Amino acid sequence: MTTIHASGPLQRTALITGANNGIGLSLTRMMLSEGWTVIALIRSAFPEDDLLIREAAGKRQLRIYKADLSDFVQLKNALAAIRSQETQIDLLFNNAGGSFPELSFSRQGRELHYELQTVVPYIIMMELKQLILNSPLRTVINTSSNAFMMKRRFDPAALERPAKFRKLTGPYADTKLALSLWTAAVAPELEAEGILIRSADPGGNNTMRGGKKSGIPFWLRPVIRLFFPDPTHGAGLLYQAALGEHSHRSGVFLIKNQVTPLKFTATSKLILEKVQAIYQQEFRPGSSS
Repeated sequence: MTTIHASGPLQRTALITGANNGIGLSLTRMMLSEGWTVIALIRSAFPEDDLLIREAAGKRQLRIYKADLSDFVQLKNALAAIRSQETQIDLLFNNAGGSFPELSFSRQGRELHYELQTVVPYIIMMELKQLILNSPLRTVINTSSNAFMMKRRFDPAALERPAKFRKLTGPYADTKLALSLWTAAVAPELEAEGILIRSADPGGNNTMRGGKKSGIPFWLRPVIRLFFPDPTHGAGLLYQAALGEHSHRSGVFLIKNQVTPLKFTATSKLILEKVQAIYQQEFRPGSSS
């Protein structure tokens, strides 16, 4: 693993969404251990018994902002607070997401996977763009998935209100695909401004949590518990996506840290236009900068 220490005059700051559990928590601990400052944008609290997290928060190496990211009112308030209190973001990890157990919708009326995993990462990136531009690294990593690689059909028009729901291979996979597709489509525009953006699959990880309903099919759960690695595996792949051998690339999709062609690329521009329209017509008119 490439290690970039971030201490002294080379202090670096990463913003991580979904930083309080699973892969996000492992990534947060990894970055803090290497001296990075971490801005956590999360819905619920960090584990209370995590000494590293408590110490980092106590000395402001970890700064926490809370919001339900699928609720635009809460998201606007959190992003406004970040813009007013932070000075730069070297790495933005759009990592928050999840596989939900049933069809559900956000406060704005869109399917929840789509809102959280496709639309919100674009909004966060755009709202924090100036803080990213204030940094020499200027890098955005969107957490995607390989769950869509076997798909034979993809209908962008069904993303907001799908007619069918399947665990893992339905809206979850579709919206991760949509995330990677708009990432590829927006890359040239961002690169012209000096920002690099990539999407990356963190691989299979044992992120199962007891007592929590899951969108993972029942037959896959014992396989995950027995054979999938700890979330530090996925955190390492996201770290490599940001700082490893492909750190100079933009618009690419990485699986196991290898550039991998995307399917359904003819829909990339359409999906980008959809998320841009939501941002400009629905989110942006009521937000301040």
